[in-house]
Amino acid sequence: MAKPDQNSVLRQLPFIVGGLGGTLLLINRLLTPQLTESQARSDALGVILSAILILTGLLWQQVQPRSPDAVDLIGEEGFELALGLPETVETELAWASHLLLTNTVTRSLVVFYQGRVLLRRGILGVNPEVKPGAILKRVLDQQKPIYLVDMKLYPGRIEFDYLPENTQGLICQPLGNQGALILGANAPRSYTKQDERWIKGLADKLENTLSQSVQSNVNG
Repeated sequence: MAKPDQNSVLRQLPFIVGGLGGTLLLINRLLTPQLTESQARSDALGVILSAILILTGLLWQQVQPRSPDAVDLIGEEGFELALGLPETVETELAWASHLLLTNTVTRSLVVFYQGRVLLRRGILGVNPEVKPGAILKRVLDQQKPIYLVDMKLYPGRIEFDYLPENTQGLICQPLGNQGALILGANAPRSYTKQDERWIKGLADKLENTLSQSVQSNVNG
């Protein structure tokens, strides 16, 4: 279920106060049998203040856009690492995933590399396996990220059955041409350009660690 916009009352507050003030001024004027000069000045000032409040409310509607509706993702929270990973890789995966879950809107993430799932963390989907579909294959082939801003608009979302079924937004960030960092959010259109740049930086660092580990295993 979508969570209510917690800022809606604040955005409506100038309208409410301005309208209430104007109404009270009108009632006061109607109930006053004889208008004095000082009251006329006070009424004029009150009308100006009410108009400013209403104008502020109009500006807030433009300056403070409505927050995306967030949902509670369906699934159990967990932290799963593949068996047999080098300690350096485990540490890097744990560190990067923690940063993503605590500093972005990401609520579920999967690290897929060289045909297997290295990490699942956050709210886990029912399916623990990743079978690359058209979208993930495109990310691997072109080595360019794909951001699905609102999952319900994309029929291809069915390939991401390893994420919670009500995931609202998704970023598929390549890890070189060997894998991808797949991030699920609980609100549509919630990743910013800064988030995307930050995710790319983390993915590049993670890919460097993974590729060095693979090379070490080959040389060993």
